[in-house]
Amino acid sequence: MTAADLLDIGSAGGTVTDAGLRANVSVAVRYLEAWLRGTGAVAIDNLMEDAATAEISRSQVWQWVRQGVVTTSGSTITAALVDDVLTSVLAEVERADGDRYDDAADLFRQVALADDFPTFLTVPAYTQYLVARD
Repeated sequence: MTAADLLDIGSAGGTVTDAGLRANVSVAVRYLEAWLRGTGAVAIDNLMEDAATAEISRSQVWQWVRQGVVTTSGSTITAALVDDVLTSVLAEVERADGDRYDDAADLFRQVALADDFPTFLTVPAYTQYLVARD
């Protein structure tokens, strides 16, 4: 097995659906919002999710964009499509004063749509959102 084999997601088989893309975006951004408010695990869609789940979700999205994966309904997964899905997800979440959805969306874009694969989804957040500012 070579490094190129590890990046060839098509060799693993299976399919990607529009619903799967939406689920990955939704779980990642909803988890990041809770994490930015200090919650390490959060109930999302009747499941207890944590950073590992959000990391898997954003990693899959990053790979799908890089590989130009086409969903079962014929949608090519691009950064623009992911951004459209993110906008749709944000329109449907229940917003409250003090929520961190805007920050979570910005963070998700950084870690799921960057040209280079960020090490871990929360790393940029530490310096951008979780430091004391004078």
